[in-house]
Amino acid sequence: MPEQGGRGEHAHGEVAGARGVVQRASVRGQVLDALRAALVAGELVPGEVYSAPVLGERFGVSATPVREAMQQLALEGAVEVVPNRGFRVVRRGERELAELAEVRELIEVPVVLRLARSVPGERWAELRPLAEATVRAAGAGCPATYAEADWAFHRGVLGLAGNAELVRIAEDLHRRAQWPLVRSAADLLADATEHTALLDALIARDVEGARSLVRRHFAAA
Repeated sequence: MPEQGGRGEHAHGEVAGARGVVQRASVRGQVLDALRAALVAGELVPGEVYSAPVLGERFGVSATPVREAMQQLALEGAVEVVPNRGFRVVRRGERELAELAEVRELIEVPVVLRLARSVPGERWAELRPLAEATVRAAGAGCPATYAEADWAFHRGVLGLAGNAELVRIAEDLHRRAQWPLVRSAADLLADATEHTALLDALIARDVEGARSLVRRHFAAA
């Protein structure tokens, strides 16, 4: 991560004008992305406590943008505040992950099936590069890269509904379901392959085939 702005620039009293605010927001956003990737990869271990200064050293920034990014992660349920120590990574049990998968299924499956009946095949074909990207990411074996590619595909599908609020809620559920991404490389490849199979069914206007595939996809999540 670039050491943009140096340490002193992140202090509240030293941010002056719109440019300073934009730079600070940019650093915070980069730190947030890096922390999310570390969570998905399991580099931030569930149950462990991490301090903002130590993480700041890791990312080459001051503790302030790390603390702000961690506060956002706390709002999202990924970490919890430990007074005078830092932030503890939340442990996600099998029941919680199963509940997240169930909610995602309840939201996404009906949308995909509705779109299967109305969206023309050529629009589905435009999503082929996103599906193929998930296969490559699964083969690369990087959980953070796969999680990003996986969401890009789901976002592309749900975006056809034209409902920004739906996409926002689905993104939050998807992100929470990925921390940490504990599935094997074989599972990720099977998951990615289902994306391409689903697209084949949608392009062919095979609604029943799409129904079976999308339900199996979330059952395995």
